[in-house]
Amino acid sequence: MARRWGLALFSAVCGTIVAAAKLAQQAPGAAAVLLAIFLVLALVTSPLIFPRPVPVAEAAGSGRPVVYWRPGCPYCLRLRARLGPEAARLVWVDIWRDPEGAAVVRGITGGDETVPTVVLDGEGHVNPDPQWVRERLRAV
Repeated sequence: MARRWGLALFSAVCGTIVAAAKLAQQAPGAAAVLLAIFLVLALVTSPLIFPRPVPVAEAAGSGRPVVYWRPGCPYCLRLRARLGPEAARLVWVDIWRDPEGAAVVRGITGGDETVPTVVLDGEGHVNPDPQWVRERLRAV
């Protein structure tokens, strides 16, 4: 669990330290702004903004496209953000939570855990363009 939340917690702690330093310098406005920025960064790098992750066994049986992702991945975040509400049409597997999911990704990518890896119609696509994924979703 620490690995999943590590970057988000680090961002929040850094924000608190920077805000405290600004408060010590008698700059409460700057402290509030910096703390807000770091907390937004913590939220963005946390698992909270992604749909509920499911185990590989459940994902495989759903018949829907599957996205293998991990918290803190900027490319996963880009895919999630650009898909918008259509992201709910995909099944999301967190490879840091599900070792079986990580093994699936290693099998698709040739041994590494490059994410996002999207499986559509049984074929894996490593870090596909979000627009391409959206078009494929509309065709399904």
